[in-house]
Amino acid sequence: MSNPLKKLAGQTAIYGLSSIVGRLLNWFLVPIYIGTAKFTPDQYGIITEMYSYVTFLVVFLTYGMETAFFRYINHTDYDSKKVYSTIIYSLFASSFLFIAFAFLFDQSIANWLKYPNNKEFVTWFALITGLDAISSIPMAKLRADNRPMRFAGVNFANIGVNIGLNLFFLAYCLPAHRAGETNWLIETFYNPEIGVGYVFIANLIASLVKFLLLLPDMLVSKFSIELHLLKKMFVYALPLLIYGLAGIVNEAIDRIMLKRLLFESKGELETMSQIGIYGACYKISIIITLFIQAFRYAAEPFFFAQEKEKNAKEMYAQIMNYFIIVCATIFLGVMLFLDVVKYFIPNETYWEGLKVVPILLFANISLGIYYNQSIWYKLSGSTRYGAYIGIFGAIITILLNYIWIPTFGYVGSAWATLICYSSMCILSFILGQKYYPIKYNYYKMGLYLAAVIGLYFLSEGFKISEFYTKHVVNSMILFIFIGFVYWLERPKKMVI
Repeated sequence: MSNPLKKLAGQTAIYGLSSIVGRLLNWFLVPIYIGTAKFTPDQYGIITEMYSYVTFLVVFLTYGMETAFFRYINHTDYDSKKVYSTIIYSLFASSFLFIAFAFLFDQSIANWLKYPNNKEFVTWFALITGLDAISSIPMAKLRADNRPMRFAGVNFANIGVNIGLNLFFLAYCLPAHRAGETNWLIETFYNPEIGVGYVFIANLIASLVKFLLLLPDMLVSKFSIELHLLKKMFVYALPLLIYGLAGIVNEAIDRIMLKRLLFESKGELETMSQIGIYGACYKISIIITLFIQAFRYAAEPFFFAQEKEKNAKEMYAQIMNYFIIVCATIFLGVMLFLDVVKYFIPNETYWEGLKVVPILLFANISLGIYYNQSIWYKLSGSTRYGAYIGIFGAIITILLNYIWIPTFGYVGSAWATLICYSSMCILSFILGQKYYPIKYNYYKMGLYLAAVIGLYFLSEGFKISEFYTKHVVNSMILFIFIGFVYWLERPKKMVI
């Protein structure tokens, strides 16, 4: 019998090839936006704000059906083909209605967003979110069917088109136009008045390509909606929708609230600049999120599949331990070499926001721990607790942002994010140990996290100004931590 941990690690690596590498390539678009296209902080703030709304809309339009799909596809009482067709055509209908609504009220929505001259943003993003919502289920089916290579191929196509068009519009057409150069490509496809809108156009075309690539996987299912089954899935998924929306509040509401709370007092330019600086520095902390995302793609179906195994809970605890090790190593690596990593943002105007990076890195570690813990209410069927915890976190996020943004700006938002995710983690642990107890190795988990914090402050305490000496010392500190982990985990080193 194959080792299930090795299977999870292998699938994480393959899903990670499309998720981590793919999103990493998207991540590297930030230097294109800030360095090559030379978007000012207020212009980059538009991109940051609009994508904050996208995260809300995608969760709203999928309404928890991705997790419901994994739940019911493995249920012996239901035909897997009917489960798939019911969900996919339900999403088709709801997404179509959403897109139609956005097209009918585009100007009113643009006025509310304070972009009255850019109502096209509304229609573009309606199409992006609608197409992505529909595509989420065939992508989930690829995961359930253990087809990671097909999953990776579709993801890479989506990422490739998005990056290719960004490079075409912003790294080729825009600089050439500024230099006074022209040719038929630029004259045909480039309009300087669109500006940052080309970021959104590239995304829209990439989402359309992804949808078309997945269309055969959708059409393979006969049109069939089992209403009684859909009702049951709604009951299961509704708490997950509430939890998902609450989770997006925790993830993205700060950038929206920055605009709403600072616009009148700071003015449009200063407000959008703060959002842009915060959004750019937030991207650095996402390096941990990239790993978490790839892990979740593989882990969620894996956890459900392993539920009936005798040693399932021990395995979940072991996985959490390894998860902490990876996250702690990423945190220490980024912070020890932040003076190099900062050049990811090739404009010193943005560097004033680097002070939020360690706060956000640790916030994302807390979120990753919570994601691991959250399996208890999904496996036990008590998904309502996911909604309760998400709402609890959303209240903390909104309250702290409302109090701190007027005084501290985006720094207050960063601290609110950390406190929110840490609180959710603690609450999930308390409830999980009551309803689905798992014996995590809290001593090791705490030890690893405390070690990286201590080693980081040790590095800062040396106050070495000479570049090469500093990085030699920091490299030694990083290897000390890795050696410490290897020594502590040596009975299981083959698994690692």
